[in-house]
Amino acid sequence: MFSGLLGACGGGGEDNAPSGNKAAGGAVAPAGNAGDNTGGGTTPGTDAWLMPDETGPHKATWMAYGASPAIWTATQVPQVQQALARIANAIVAYEPVNMLVRQDDVDNARRILDPRINLVVAALDDLWMRDTGPVFVKNAKGDKAGVKFNFNGWGNKQVFSNDSKVADVVTRQAAVPMLATKLVLEGGGMEVDGKGTAIITESCVLNANRNPGLSKADCEAELKRLLGIRKVIWLPGIVNKDITDAHTDFYARFVRPGVVVAHNEPDPYSYENALTKRHLEILQSATDADNLPLQVVTVDAPGNIRPGNDRNTFAAGYINFYVTKGAVFMPEFGDAAADAKAKSQYEQLFPGRTVVQINIDPIAAGGGGIHCTTQQEPL
Repeated sequence: MFSGLLGACGGGGEDNAPSGNKAAGGAVAPAGNAGDNTGGGTTPGTDAWLMPDETGPHKATWMAYGASPAIWTATQVPQVQQALARIANAIVAYEPVNMLVRQDDVDNARRILDPRINLVVAALDDLWMRDTGPVFVKNAKGDKAGVKFNFNGWGNKQVFSNDSKVADVVTRQAAVPMLATKLVLEGGGMEVDGKGTAIITESCVLNANRNPGLSKADCEAELKRLLGIRKVIWLPGIVNKDITDAHTDFYARFVRPGVVVAHNEPDPYSYENALTKRHLEILQSATDADNLPLQVVTVDAPGNIRPGNDRNTFAAGYINFYVTKGAVFMPEFGDAAADAKAKSQYEQLFPGRTVVQINIDPIAAGGGGIHCTTQQEPL
């Protein structure tokens, strides 16, 4: 196992100096009233917003064909584009895919992407749609909106002047209102069960590089208003080991309400060994928003990766999967035994869905995974 595993949703293939840019704020529509959504076990009002579970039905998957030489090396750019194409071309067999693409990359994208993929021209810095795009929410009346969480380059670690506007572009294209907040966070930093429970890493959301002075209580109150979260399970995470400060979607994901799959690092020489043990302890003793215990399934990191990848910067883990109605998309890393074991675990966890493994090495080399490159829009 590896001492330098990156938390998911990285930031390209090179070190990037802080840009000094500020994420754009700006609301398009008020967030609505979540007044009845109070306390564990209560029933939200019809105007209350709720972030649905990823396993629910999707209208589309949103992605960004965003690798650029300003962030990735010239050698990496085409490799990353091919990896994005492998992901998008696999997903579009199951549901519509909308791909943001720079004007200069349109011809290239059309050559390697499935023709069923809808291209949307937009200015981009990078490819991490999970973090830059809106988080979609719905209410009991069937209204849909997108929350803009003010992406700031994971705490000013990477240029983001264009990516700070991706949420605006997507909500406009989806023809839904945008909900405003002062919170700065990324979609990869939180995981929800669609029933009011969230798992969040403190190292990301409570970090001074996003939300200086923010308390857990203040964060929980705002996520309750925006996403219908009634209970947050806080994992410590770890700061400054990767560009994201340890996103949740590398460590723990809901399979369905009450069932969590969690990353385990068996290598005693890795800093992730103690970290994942602590996360598991917390999850195994936690309850959800309805005060029910969680079933926690652990998935081990691979022991090997393909030659040519840097073990200190490569995000090797199986938790960063993406779910559509008919399939689960997960990585494979060239470790035949570990890849097969993880696939078998997901086949058991997601009966009725095809488990599709994809070589995403160029994206993992930049610190991210399949989930990092996607954002679901619910029906």
